[in-house]
Amino acid sequence: MRQLSLDLLGRPPTIDEYRAYQAKGSISEDDIKQMMSSEEFYARMRGYHHALLRSNISASISNPSDTRVSGTGVPKAVNTPFGFRNNTSTGLRGVNGQGCDPFIRQDICNKNPDGTDPAVVGEKTGARQDPQAEGPIAQKKCFDEQGVPLPVSFDYDTNFFTCTRLDSTDTTLDSCEKAIAAKSGGIADKDAYFCDMRLLGDNKLHPHWCKPNPDKYTSEEVLESNKVVKYTIKNNTSLTVLDRCTLDLDMKNGVKGTYATRRGCIAREGYMMKPAPFWAADPSAQVAVCAIEAQERATNPWTMESCETARFRGDRTCGCGAGMRRCEVAAVHTSRVAAINEEPDLITDSVVRNDEPYFNILTTRRSFVNGPLSQFYRQQQGVNVFSITSPANPDTIPSVGYAQEDTWQEYTRDAQHSGVLSTPSFLYRFPTQRARVNHFYEAFLCKTFVPSSDPLPPPEDNCNRENNLAKRCGCNYCHATIEPTGAHWGRYDERNALFLNPERFPRYDPKCRDCALAGDTNCGGECSQYVMQAYDGDGANSLGMLKTYLYRTSDEEANIQGGPQLLVERMLQTGDLERCTVKRIWTEFLGRPMSTEEQQMYLQDLSEDFSHSNYSLKTLIQKMLMTDAYRRID
Repeated sequence: MRQLSLDLLGRPPTIDEYRAYQAKGSISEDDIKQMMSSEEFYARMRGYHHALLRSNISASISNPSDTRVSGTGVPKAVNTPFGFRNNTSTGLRGVNGQGCDPFIRQDICNKNPDGTDPAVVGEKTGARQDPQAEGPIAQKKCFDEQGVPLPVSFDYDTNFFTCTRLDSTDTTLDSCEKAIAAKSGGIADKDAYFCDMRLLGDNKLHPHWCKPNPDKYTSEEVLESNKVVKYTIKNNTSLTVLDRCTLDLDMKNGVKGTYATRRGCIAREGYMMKPAPFWAADPSAQVAVCAIEAQERATNPWTMESCETARFRGDRTCGCGAGMRRCEVAAVHTSRVAAINEEPDLITDSVVRNDEPYFNILTTRRSFVNGPLSQFYRQQQGVNVFSITSPANPDTIPSVGYAQEDTWQEYTRDAQHSGVLSTPSFLYRFPTQRARVNHFYEAFLCKTFVPSSDPLPPPEDNCNRENNLAKRCGCNYCHATIEPTGAHWGRYDERNALFLNPERFPRYDPKCRDCALAGDTNCGGECSQYVMQAYDGDGANSLGMLKTYLYRTSDEEANIQGGPQLLVERMLQTGDLERCTVKRIWTEFLGRPMSTEEQQMYLQDLSEDFSHSNYSLKTLIQKMLMTDAYRRID
């Protein structure tokens, strides 16, 4: 009784259970069935399958945090609007770790904050951080012609400049205007452009005089209209001039819409009030978001380049998208990874719970989403972090609120899906076709690939130059099986969970072939999945072919078309799947592998019973627990 309870329920029996079975005098098959209908048993089986599938992609996802925002969503305090303050800030604002201006609202950046305009009631902090350098407020531009937010304030970059605080001894010099007008302790009028109002830890602006760092540069002033407008650098070949900072942005290669911050400057846009991001506890709230991140465009309005790829991070015109779906906070990534890890557990649980044919875990299109996964697919989130093809039309995936991490809803995936074998968890955890084959063989066929003991051919042997591992001497011992079997995952990309749909990724693309023949291996970034360089005769004849078809026979091409479902169907015909399942369940419940003698006594009968029961895992477990071998466990 104690052993059964531990094995089936994961706990020792209670006193009441002991007494009930003592009164009966024995444990029947019905008792075992009753145990296998409990939630404790299903939890036990989820743990078994979780370990079998090694469902943990934490180390498989590269998350450099470049799409991660910080802040609280509250305006008018240092670093509180939601926005990038990481590597991404370099391309957007000029310096790593810099946020937007939390005091100037972008949409009213050129309004006079005197309280007379209804649009700026309550905006008393001032729309000009450095009026002595910015010019008249009416000339200030908040957006370009396409509505892209422009800088509303600037600071000098202390990687290039040394900035000396001017009000540290005389607190009356609390602005650049006062510092310039002061007879002592301030700065000369000619240096007005290099007076910088900088936000310090007290959440207030303080005037600073910024000059090229004398420890790095030997510099010389350049004046125009009696004011210093730049410094020439005499001792640095890579940096010859440091211009004064303004609210103007440079253009990369002169292309409109490809904005760049002037070297030595931090260009800050303001903030916008937006609906709360998808991860917020109160979705009805209004929050402060840096104006760049607040944008929702699908493409750069000037260049028409996509904002739905990793490049959105460095494109000032893109933003985080609706509901900030392209961005995240740290907790979002943790929740997504946990949900992806748990999805295979739910698939296997549904098969066991419903007493379906066990190998449905490898073929069913059924799956489940919770809040993080539902919103991930429906809103097409996770740009640049996850590469996952939506398993079904996003509109057909159940809508579950993001915060509902423990609420899972069932749905049906598209036709190419095959149980746990096409889940993001499996595809990321086993990132190549060969890794997927290897784990399938180990977990479900109880087989491993062991190199031949025969010696390898000498280095000069021509066979060593064979690029097809299924034919290369010494490699073909394993790869003659691995390569054809791996073709069943041929339509799933490697090192991610993208499905290469034949409509978008045909077997052969003449455009890619033409680019390859012309020596253009990039081909506008459209042919990364295709053979673009030839390393042998087969490669030369395969330019423009989808890489997964390289070196494939006609039988292997059928494997690509059939996907993992075809592999499972074929393995069911061999009997290997049921024999391996018997061995694994035996090891799980008896705590050791089957001995040779036990295989002779039990393996065939248990496998046949398993098959005749329509592959019912519960029936297999019940039969095994009734064997003499299990009953003899001490």
